[in-house]
Amino acid sequence: MKRLARLLATSGLLAAAVPGLATPSASAAPTPAYLRQTPVWHRCSPDRPAAYECATLKVPLDYRRPEGRTLDLAISRMKSENPVERRGVLLLNPGGPGASGLYRPIRTNAEMPKDVRDRYDLVGFDPRGVGESSPIGCGDLSEVEVGVGGAYRPETFASDVSWARGIADKCREKSGDVIPYITTRNTARDMDVIRAALGERTVSYLGYSYGTYLGAVYSQMFPERTDRFVLDSGVDPGRVWRGMIQAWGTEAEPAFERWTRWAAERSDTYGLGATPEAVSATFWALVARADRDPIIHYEEKMTGDDIRADPSLFFDPHGASVVVRSIKASADKAPQPPGGTAPGASGKGADRNRPGARSPLGGVRAVGPGVDSGVGAGGASEGQGSVPAGNATAVYWAVVCGDTDSWPRDPEQYARDAARDKVKHPLYGDFASNIKPCAFWQRPLEPATPMKTRADVLTVQNEWDPMTPLATGQGLHRALKGSRMVLALGGEGHGVYLSDPTACANIPVNTYLSTGRLPAKDVTCHTPPPTPDPERGGTR
Repeated sequence: MKRLARLLATSGLLAAAVPGLATPSASAAPTPAYLRQTPVWHRCSPDRPAAYECATLKVPLDYRRPEGRTLDLAISRMKSENPVERRGVLLLNPGGPGASGLYRPIRTNAEMPKDVRDRYDLVGFDPRGVGESSPIGCGDLSEVEVGVGGAYRPETFASDVSWARGIADKCREKSGDVIPYITTRNTARDMDVIRAALGERTVSYLGYSYGTYLGAVYSQMFPERTDRFVLDSGVDPGRVWRGMIQAWGTEAEPAFERWTRWAAERSDTYGLGATPEAVSATFWALVARADRDPIIHYEEKMTGDDIRADPSLFFDPHGASVVVRSIKASADKAPQPPGGTAPGASGKGADRNRPGARSPLGGVRAVGPGVDSGVGAGGASEGQGSVPAGNATAVYWAVVCGDTDSWPRDPEQYARDAARDKVKHPLYGDFASNIKPCAFWQRPLEPATPMKTRADVLTVQNEWDPMTPLATGQGLHRALKGSRMVLALGGEGHGVYLSDPTACANIPVNTYLSTGRLPAKDVTCHTPPPTPDPERGGTR
């Protein structure tokens, strides 16, 4: 058998032939030493519930060399209070890459129905490189350097190339010895170390946004250990990662068209035009005007690129109407209407002092979209003061660039793509296709994970999700053979399950987590849109 194993390993067939074993280039299962870890639990913080416990595990930096350098992996839990009903552990991830999940059990404990909550110990963790898990950094970065890139213009493209190269160089200088190992596949391996350390044969999982891709990868690398998986707000494995960013350009267009219809039906309130065509003309006239002569909006100069810089805006028709009406008033030097977008305005537009103030990555920083407002843009855990500068930026680009070798290496390819997409998808296409630091990143150590193994998991999606649009959620569902999808028609926002107690998707998700039974077929339910409050600039 040993001789056969050596032959299989040599031919690359060991992982397929012997379940649970894998070559380093496949699932690289943790060594017995890591599987035998026992967490030493302690109260996380005196100002947090006593039931909220923390511990630290050790995981290999490089799973191909498991006896070498290690990383800390910070984990947390809130145990089930009903041992009779307890099924196991529910591992939680709120999104990213670059966001902390250590605090997540507290929120889930407060929001999850008791009959579901009783079945699980809730387990959070900071993924490798994030927060309290051996955090990495890129040094001091300017506001521009923690962004995700700007609009394409031929006359400024050389500066864009310098921006992308500069970030890659800074990250390599500060954390180059660790960055190649901050990948989704290694984080999935870390998840399996957590499972083993908790003494569980299988693990259940609730992941949002980037966490859907992490969960999908785990289901392929460790299918026999995958129990009840809920993947909420889906990343399309076929688009990682350049295609996911480009989806913000393509999918913003139907959201924009929906907004023009919505605003036209309410022209008496917002004054943007009585037809969808007129509303569109109003918006693009503002863009053209700001390109010629920047608009002074709440004491800030706004160019046309600034106005286009937040495609997520148009997935919230009311918020978009409030913002565009406010910019129009500034352009016309007219008094600001009620519910404008000044700092402190209430409602969904409260953090939008201008379009682009909130990029598609949450804040102006390169940290992947999550569903929690309790995490700063830096990606650090609550109460953690020793996280290096640029932690979120470093982890974001490490994963996005290091998961796949599909990024072009020729800067001119980005210029061509951005010029093309500025025409095809004028709202955000050139932003999305413009050059990124991945053009200058080190080559990945292993390929992306193919989605070939059946995965009986539940995917969940809002129809109008701005960060992981419907098309990418459908792509995740198609990629995972055996999955079922719960689609909330009319649902707006990023994150579905537990985001709203009245959300129509909560019932089928609760049923699945409680019973393990997937719906017999895909489920489509209807979430009523929020009621806009024009006077407050928010929703009731």
